[in-house]
Amino acid sequence: MAHPQLPSTEAAVTAVREVAKAYNLEVTVTDDIGTDQTSRRTSAGAFAVTDADGSLPHEAFIELGGAPAVTVQVFPEDDARISVDGVVFDDVPRDSVPAFLRSVYGGTAYVRSRFLPPGQWLVVPLPGDETYKELVPRTMLSPWLSRSFRSS
Repeated sequence: MAHPQLPSTEAAVTAVREVAKAYNLEVTVTDDIGTDQTSRRTSAGAFAVTDADGSLPHEAFIELGGAPAVTVQVFPEDDARISVDGVVFDDVPRDSVPAFLRSVYGGTAYVRSRFLPPGQWLVVPLPGDETYKELVPRTMLSPWLSRSFRSS
C-alpha cells in the first residue's frame, strides 16, 4: 500500500497532528526555517538563509505526549528521525511517518528478542512490506517497551 505523498515538512507536521488527535496525544512542534537554522545545511554559505536554488528549507521537531515517549524530527530532504522511548530510527521516509506512528500507538509495534543477531529489537511494521527494526539497548528497556515484548 502506498503512503500518501507528504510534499513538505508542513504537510508532515499536519499529518502527525492528525495521528496525535486520533490517539488523544499532546503535540509540541518546534520549526526551524532557513539554511542557517536547519541541522543538515552545512553546504550553505555563511549567513545564507536559502538554498542555492532559492528555496527556504524547513525542519520540524515534534514531541508527542504520552507513552511511549516519541519525538519526530522531519528534515527538508524528505526523511525523518523518529525516537521511540530512546530507540532511534534514522532515515524514515517522510511519507512513512504517519503509518509509523499509527503502528506504535495502535499496538502493532513490538519488541522481539533474537538469538542471532543477539539482542532485543523494536519492530515497527507498516502496511505493505515495509518494516523498521532497531536494536534496543538493554539499559533502555522502558515500561512501554517491556509491555510490547513478543516471544519469537
